[in-house]
Amino acid sequence: MVSAPPLSEITSLWSDTVASEPRFGKLSGNRQYDVAIIGGGYTGLAAARYLARKGLSPVVLEASRVGWGASGRNGGVVSGKFRLTFSGIAEGWGIDMARHMHDLGIEAIDHVGELVEAYDIKEANFQESGSLRCAHNESSLAALKQEVAWLNDVLGDHSTSILASSQMLEETGSEGFTGGLLNTHGGVIHPLNFVRGIAAGIAAEGIAIFEQSPVTSIRRDSAGLVLETPSGTINSRHAVMATNAYSDLTAATQSVQRTLIPFRSAIIATEPLTGKPAATLLCKGRSYTETRRMMRWFRKSGDRLLFGGRGAFGKTDSPSAFAALQKAMVAQFPELADVQVTHRWSGLVGMTLDSIPHVGRLDDRISYAVGYNGTGVAMSTLMGKYLAEIVTGNRPNIGLLASERLKKVPFYPIREPAVRLVAGWYQFLDAIGR
Repeated sequence: MVSAPPLSEITSLWSDTVASEPRFGKLSGNRQYDVAIIGGGYTGLAAARYLARKGLSPVVLEASRVGWGASGRNGGVVSGKFRLTFSGIAEGWGIDMARHMHDLGIEAIDHVGELVEAYDIKEANFQESGSLRCAHNESSLAALKQEVAWLNDVLGDHSTSILASSQMLEETGSEGFTGGLLNTHGGVIHPLNFVRGIAAGIAAEGIAIFEQSPVTSIRRDSAGLVLETPSGTINSRHAVMATNAYSDLTAATQSVQRTLIPFRSAIIATEPLTGKPAATLLCKGRSYTETRRMMRWFRKSGDRLLFGGRGAFGKTDSPSAFAALQKAMVAQFPELADVQVTHRWSGLVGMTLDSIPHVGRLDDRISYAVGYNGTGVAMSTLMGKYLAEIVTGNRPNIGLLASERLKKVPFYPIREPAVRLVAGWYQFLDAIGR
């Protein structure tokens, strides 16, 4: 844990191509607000926006800089999916729940576009180009075909279709896929420009944001809550925890930390491509994911190719994980064998035991939203909007995301070796084609 800034800056393709770097001061002295929001990422900033629209005075407290965590490090994939399939949700909770969760996913994607338009974040380069899931074998393709049929027949969603191997070659430039599932919903975005664009927009509306102001403790008093930082104090009626996989930075957010399994995800980016690779690889500008258990994903940003995946174990960047990613990238796209990798970075994904994000109240004063399971660009932003409803005493219909009580991860101290064990088993199954 850390209790004071500065936290190290994260160098990535996004930090090297960010359009602007709005700076917000450090909290000092004693201040009063209606709602104190811990975390300056998508969720916290969106929550502040909608709380202000309800007439409350919110303040955002960021331990480092806006977008320092997952909001500024992710792959920039805008998706409305969950780790659970919609057919699986229907089996467990009924068709109405599956339909509602599907609608929430679409709403989350649309909400990204609304914020880009509202704050004129052109630099976010939001492209609604859709996504493509790439089947690595025939059994995976068969599962994708079943999924498309179910979405079409049961939910009436005709935005998905199956591509044959020849179409996959045209789409991706790779001969390694037996087919794929094209979804016209969603797209790609520059994640750091997006989060900083939101921050600049709400700051212009008068919402207070403080950087380098980690909340080290929260205590109650007769008027509500007192949040301590190394250089100042906030008195508020309510608090929101929007720290997700970075809830271990201080003890103040320990209550949500122990409900998450942090999983390190790594990304590499190539130098700008030229010639045939630039023209043929991922030419539609979508986001692309494999169907392997240890999922790899890839996309273009400008003329560069990004390749990412999970399995970068440990608390810091791992040279071996980056080397494994580059090896997998070249295996998928042999044309990139001599192309230089210019950027390497990683960050944490907040995984939950049931693979579902959770939003709700810890008690009468503190609310939270955590556990986006690697698909948080759209959903975390939308959940910030619904957090404003929860803080103000409403009970929005958010389906399975509503959480009356967070479930702690059992045997939390041994979570890291357990994650390694499970991931190693998945890697073995992928290697033998199971």
